[in-house]
Amino acid sequence: MRSAILRRLFDPRVPRAAICLSLLAVQCAAIPTVNAAEKRPNVLFFLSDDHRADMLGCAGHPVLQTPTIDRLARNGVRFENMFVTTSICAASRASVLTGVFERTHKFTFRTPPIARDWTDISYPRLLKDAGYRTGFVGKFGVGIPRDQREKMFDFFSPLNRNPYFRRQADGRTRHITQIAGDRAIRFLREQPSGQPFCLSVSFHAAHAEDSDKVNHFPWPKAVEHLYRQTVLPDPRLSDPQIFSGQPEFLRLSMNRQRWFWRWDTPQKYQRNLRGYYRMISGLDLVVGRVLDTLSELNMADNTVVLFCGDNGYYAGERGFAGKWSHYDESLRVPLVIFDPRLPAAQRGKVSPAMALNVDIAPTIAGLAGVARSSHQGQSLLPLLQAPAPQSWRRDFFCEHLFDHAAIPKWEGVHERHWVYARYFQQQPAFEFLHDLKTDPDQIQNVAGEPRYADQLDRLRARCDALRDRYGGIYTPQKFPTVNRR
Repeated sequence: MRSAILRRLFDPRVPRAAICLSLLAVQCAAIPTVNAAEKRPNVLFFLSDDHRADMLGCAGHPVLQTPTIDRLARNGVRFENMFVTTSICAASRASVLTGVFERTHKFTFRTPPIARDWTDISYPRLLKDAGYRTGFVGKFGVGIPRDQREKMFDFFSPLNRNPYFRRQADGRTRHITQIAGDRAIRFLREQPSGQPFCLSVSFHAAHAEDSDKVNHFPWPKAVEHLYRQTVLPDPRLSDPQIFSGQPEFLRLSMNRQRWFWRWDTPQKYQRNLRGYYRMISGLDLVVGRVLDTLSELNMADNTVVLFCGDNGYYAGERGFAGKWSHYDESLRVPLVIFDPRLPAAQRGKVSPAMALNVDIAPTIAGLAGVARSSHQGQSLLPLLQAPAPQSWRRDFFCEHLFDHAAIPKWEGVHERHWVYARYFQQQPAFEFLHDLKTDPDQIQNVAGEPRYADQLDRLRARCDALRDRYGGIYTPQKFPTVNRR
């Protein structure tokens, strides 16, 4: 009975009220909790690219259509304070895999591969060793030696982004978002009976095609009809004074350089933002196809589904494009967890708890019962059933160590009410301090105001302590790069 109800969950034709009544009818049945040990759940993990937290219908976006992810959120838990600790795909995806910070795994663009110490505690390695069939489809983007990667995945099917459209054997072209869905479905159809699986589906969307300065966002044809008649509003925080108030090193950074690529004229802004929205709606369609297959194969009632973004995105806000910096548009990403074993009363909640990309690995490991104390993140499983305890994290360390002349390195601490960031390679180091109680949009930098001196000193010390815990002061010798410009 539950299998039939779960199949209806992903059917857009079925009214939500009917599903809720059906779920309530079986609530008194023996539905296992998240911690039930009698049968290990399957895990299906979707990861999007350049996807900010508010870019979902369920997060209140007034235009963007994401019906599949919205249904997962209505029947699962959405984390409204989910952040990445480094806002760039390479380092963030390494943190997702390993459960440790960039300062610890030392991987980003143009660095040596991740050391074995960290691939050994990656969630696919832990689950594979525990008897799971593990698979990966899509954008990998992480440097891992082949012998270590083979210990992580039984099924490994990476896809590159350039170009987004691929010619098929029959002469048609197909978008790589759709190809990723095809390969994920193949994995599910080949799944042996009686063995649990962990499948990671990693999208390139909604990342722009940077090599094409005209068609930045090549969307799948299936979503061509969306947003055609919509005149999109200007971005929030687009007052030119907000940009002019930035320090010179940010005004000259890649955040501004790529703004001229994508958002600097009304015509370019409308076209590119429609394309960006279509990329997200296109991946939402593919998520729906994979979930439909899960139901068709009668595996939905024992499969936990996670959806997350790898970093945030500036779509013109603050006069910026891209990510890389310390503002919330760069760091805050979506996270939805749907566990079909949760009772109906626990579904549809929005958790205010602070969650991080380093929490993904311990959360997935926890689902399989193979948690490791060497993870620096925390399992989010307890938060699916209860509010965060008093001991739950109240801040997190964030950083950006990519060695690129147009992307300033920084480190900082993000609390619920305060944000501190130190761009440590400036001479002298440039500090930001934002009071989120009075300035939630982080417009004012109060680091130089005497009345905030105590808070500044406190957060400096906290940043130093966390920096030292995760790897110490940055030096080129400690964090080597290859092919240095």
